Amino acid sequence: MEKKETRDTICLLKECNAGSKMAVSSIEDVLDKVKDSSMRKLLSESKSHHEKLCDDIHTLLEQHHSEEKEPGNVAKGMAWLKTTMKLGMEESDATVADLMTDGCNMGIKTLHKYLNQYPAADHSSKDICNRLIDIEEKLCRDLKSYL
Repeated sequence: MEKKETRDTICLLKECNAGSKMAVSSIEDVLDKVKDSSMRKLLSESKSHHEKLCDDIHTLLEQHHSEEKEPGNVAKGMAWLKTTMKLGMEESDATVADLMTDGCNMGIKTLHKYLNQYPAADHSSKDICNRLIDIEEKLCRDLKSYL
């Protein structure tokens, strides 16, 4: 059973790592387009939370003698294309909020899927995943006033 726990723990941590990196990348893609200073601050703070979580995940992966996971090229490419197209049609804070809310919702859904897919993961990796979900949910809530 210990092998399954270790495998599930590493898999969950890698998926959280890729998700955190995807979030950082997505925020970086839109940050310079945001006009409202409060919204810019909100996104910057969320980016910092994701980066801190990436550091925590990196430490846990090192403890398990495992490598980090980068977001998939297809997912990154699709996100970039959607962002570029939507902002090309209407560059506004509402568009950025819409894009980021969609990304948060996709992340939340995916993270819950991974929690279910890797049930034997240890407590610390599940805690990291739930912290990431909390960060995404908070950002989604905070962006609603900009939609």
